[in-house]
Amino acid sequence: MAMIAAHLSVDALRERYVSSSNAREARHFHAIWLLAKGHAIGEVAEMTSFGRRWIEQLAARYNAEGPESLGDLHRRNGSLASVLKPELLDKLRLRLKEPPDDGGLWTSAKVAAFLARELGLEKVAVQRGWEALKACGMSIQAPRPKNPKSASPEEAAAFKKTSKTPSPRKPRNIRSGWSKSSPATNTGLA
Repeated sequence: MAMIAAHLSVDALRERYVSSSNAREARHFHAIWLLAKGHAIGEVAEMTSFGRRWIEQLAARYNAEGPESLGDLHRRNGSLASVLKPELLDKLRLRLKEPPDDGGLWTSAKVAAFLARELGLEKVAVQRGWEALKACGMSIQAPRPKNPKSASPEEAAAFKKTSKTPSPRKPRNIRSGWSKSSPATNTGLA
């Protein structure tokens, strides 16, 4: 059985587990709460689907640093954006209002090339171009692919001229009411 430091009470750990809006943080608090309740590491591993070693690391981290050590620590590492800075994104939003230099549509690679020019770098990862497009509120926009066997506009116009106009459909006969082919059957129990 792992010993858990009394940074928070068992009830407070449960409350943090239940009320957390971050899934990773909630799972971490769940594991620590179960350990604090007296469950063995093996039991907690089965209940949470975490590995035993990871649970041991979480417990050690929690015991040493407290509740702030749980959750996604990458989001709170204190570093600022190195590529996608607000002023660069503002420049990009203005540039996206016009077509790219080679025409066509804006792609992640074209945005990455723009970012590299603006930052004075040799190149920027295409993934950063995608992230910049998303940060500017863009989404995937691609035309539907054309069927290679489809008719040309001239062939389609010729077909329209020679094809007959469809005749209006006759309404279908929909029977309603009781069947007239056999006598009514009593389904009630006597």
